[in-house]
Order: sequence, then structure tokens, then C-alpha cells
Amino acid sequence: MLEIHNSLTGQQAVFRPANPPQVRLYVCGMTVYDYCHLGHARAMVVFDMVVRYLRYCGYDVRYIRNITDIDDKIIERAAAVNEPIDALTARFIEAMHEDADALGCLRPDDEPRATAHMDAIIAMIEQLIASGHAYASGGDVYYAVDRFPDYGRLSGKRLDELRAGARIEPGERKRDPADFVLWKAAREGEPSWPSPWGAGRPGWHIECSAMSTRCLGNHFDIHGGGLDLKFPHHENEIAQSEAATGEHFVNYWMHNGHVRIQDEKMSKSLGNFTTVRDVLAVHHPEVVRQFLLSSHYRSPLNYNDDALDNARAGLSRLYTALRGLEGDGAIDVDWVARFQAAMDDDFNTPEALAVLFDLARALNRAREAGEELQAEGLGATLKSLGGVLGLLGSDPAAFLQGGDDAALEDTRRIEQLIEARAAARAERDFARADEIRDALLAEGILLEDKAGETLWRRQS
Repeated sequence: MLEIHNSLTGQQAVFRPANPPQVRLYVCGMTVYDYCHLGHARAMVVFDMVVRYLRYCGYDVRYIRNITDIDDKIIERAAAVNEPIDALTARFIEAMHEDADALGCLRPDDEPRATAHMDAIIAMIEQLIASGHAYASGGDVYYAVDRFPDYGRLSGKRLDELRAGARIEPGERKRDPADFVLWKAAREGEPSWPSPWGAGRPGWHIECSAMSTRCLGNHFDIHGGGLDLKFPHHENEIAQSEAATGEHFVNYWMHNGHVRIQDEKMSKSLGNFTTVRDVLAVHHPEVVRQFLLSSHYRSPLNYNDDALDNARAGLSRLYTALRGLEGDGAIDVDWVARFQAAMDDDFNTPEALAVLFDLARALNRAREAGEELQAEGLGATLKSLGGVLGLLGSDPAAFLQGGDDAALEDTRRIEQLIEARAAARAERDFARADEIRDALLAEGILLEDKAGETLWRRQS
């Protein structure tokens, strides 16, 4: 039975959708003013994996991922490159789709854009003013956080602490430093829309509240996004949505961890980001996807060349096991049960991948023993379960160095030596294990023992 860690409670609990078999899922998408970096890619791949597994489990998933196409950063970037805002956002939306498609991500069922939902945004702001949760001030509209007693329950932040660290910026007209903007009065030269408070545009937080409830209803099952969105974005979404509708907003909150480079979060503001397309220019898309799933989605993920080399080596082991099989054997239910047990534990993809590596070893042993019928069944199982993670969709020969027979045989030879080393270590014949390792090292092949697996890569 699937269990999900709920950021709202800080606990893992059995997943019980409000209206099974339907599952309604909303994920905060991109602000489209630049190319996607690997941090964005992780969110894309993580929630694509979640959608794939929920559908594999038989749920009817409605998956919504929004697009923020009006924002301070978009306006600034358009001005900097002297490009119309519509043209800029269209260009980066197309680039985002190219990146997501390359990574094997399924398209969401809907991708609402902020600029297409101004009526819903304005209507929600009107509801908040009518209920006393918001106020207009000089053409701006602000949310009064002290009117929402549960403010801070997602992030664990206290209102008095937020006030102590906040200040009213020049040009702001709010009553309390902790209040946040729902509607910004128009500024000269910026795009604007008519509203009861004058021409202007929405604040960032209100966009998601309006679009998620418009697409999925006032109360839905899962809301996801990166850890950096937990506060203030998601905290503010809860306050806005529940004050406007009078209903509980979301049952399960999911947050993926950051991609880190040199122990810092990868982000455009820090200038330490690597774009998805730059990585895909060097590495196969499935290698990048496997790397992004190699760590539990809630954990930080360290980006470096070695990590991608290890992902390539691991994926090569799986494709080597599948090479030459028809893939039409009977699915092995025992391996399926092991895989599902891993995924049911809060989408534990590292453990699920470990099951796939164990399955590949069992497949190799069956082939070496001449048990072709069993091998075909294990191969079909491996390909099927890999597909649940969005992996193993390529032709094995094409993935393994373009079908070069000599290269394929060399890969298989290396895998056999690694298996022989594992057997020697299990029998405590460490001299033999070291001999195999040293022989491979002499060929320029590095081994890394990690979490019960041995990964290999060639020295550059």
C-alpha cells in the first residue's frame, strides 16, 4: 500500500485519495524567462515518476503543472534583450517542452498560464477582500496574514518571527511587514490588466491558488514542487485558498530536494546553474533521468561528472542484460512485488533501482545457465518495471555505443568480471577480489562500491 511523506504533517502516511480511483495532482511549474536548469529538471522528472507510478497502480490521475508567464523576472529579461514579453515566454515555453520531452516526461493533462486566468485570479482576490482576509491600498491589494490563524503550519514559521525579519519595501503600501501582495498597481511601461482596484497585474502566489482550484476544485489530493517553494509560496497558497473557499486545500504536500553543485543549491540567482540542454548535449537523456532518480526525491542531489558517469554505467548494466532478448516472456510477480514495495515506501526510487540491478543479475545468471525461457520472463519484467520509472525505453544495442558488437562484448566481459569479484567477496576471497579490481584498473576501468552495488566507469 502506497505511503507518502506529507510535508504538512512531517509524517509518512497511507495515501488515500479523496475520490478513488481519481487522483488530482498539481505541481508548480516554471517561470519562463530562461532555459531550464537541472533543478527544474529534477522537479519535472520526480513528479513525472509520481504520475507514472500512480497510473501504474491503477489510479486515474489528472496532472496539472502551471506556467508563470508574467512576473518581475520575465519583465526584466524581456527589457534586457529587447524582446516582446509574449515572444520571450513563447520561446522559453517551447524550450521547456523540448527539455521535458527529451527527459521522457509525460505532458501534463493541462498547463494553465497565469495570463489566461486573470478572471479567476481577480475573482479570488475579490473573495479575500469580501471575507476580510485582504485589503486594497493605493491600487495594490495585500493579504492580511494575521487574519489567518493557521499561517505558518506548512513551514513551521511563526508570525512574530516573520515580522521581526521583514520590512516594508519602498513603494509598498501594506499595513503589516508580513503581509504579501495579491495585486500590484500598474507601473509605466509594464503589462497590466483591468481590475476593480485599477490596472495592474497579479502577485506570484495568487496565480497558483486561482489556477489550481480552477483546474482541480477547491480541495484536491496532492500538491508538489521544489523544497524552495515551501515558504513563502506554498504557505501563502494555503492561506489564500482556504480563506477564499472555506475548505481544506490539499491533502498531501510533496517537496523534492535541491540539486546541489559544490555544496550549494543550483539556482539562476547564484549563477551556478547548468542548463538541461547543456547536459543533454553530453549525456544520453536516460542517463540524466537515471541520475535524477538515483537519490530519494526528498534528499539533496549532488551534481558532478562522476555521478553522471555512474548513472551511465548503471544503465549500461541494465541494457546489457536486456541485449538480444525478445522481451515477450511472462512477467515475474515476485520481482514486481519487490519493486512495488520499494515504490510504495514514499516513491523510494534508489531502492527500486536496486531491485532492477538485482533483477539484471538474476537475468544474466539465467542466460548463462541456458535457461532461456526464464531469461525472457526476467527480461520482460526488467523492461516493464524500468518503464514505470521512464527508463529502458531505448533499443539496447543503440544505447550500448550504437550497436558496436565489439563494444557490447567488452561491456559484457566487464560485467562478468564485476560479478566474479562480487562472488569472491561473498566467499571472503579478498585476494581474488582485489586481483580483479586491479586488472580492471589497469585497463582504465574504475569501480565504486556503493549501497550494495558496484558501479563502473572508464577513466577520462
